[in-house]
Amino acid sequence: MTHTTEWKTRIYLFEEEHTTKARVELDTGTTRLTGHGTARCNPTDVDVPEIGDELAAARAMEDLGAQLKRLAYGDMEDAGTRP
Repeated sequence: MTHTTEWKTRIYLFEEEHTTKARVELDTGTTRLTGHGTARCNPTDVDVPEIGDELAAARAMEDLGAQLKRLAYGDMEDAGTRP
């Protein structure tokens, strides 16, 4: 059985006063999930915005991944199988 689908993802990054926040939105066509992540620059470190972007985005994607796994496990249980 062949199955092809497209999921849309957007990542938004916001930086203010040495703190970067990321929001990643996933739209599967039937489900929408949002992950959040934050990165803070240590006041003694050099401020490199790209690092904050990368860390905040990675943390937001980890959050989204955890939500997606919980959703899949719930669907598995509903289908009568175990995760």
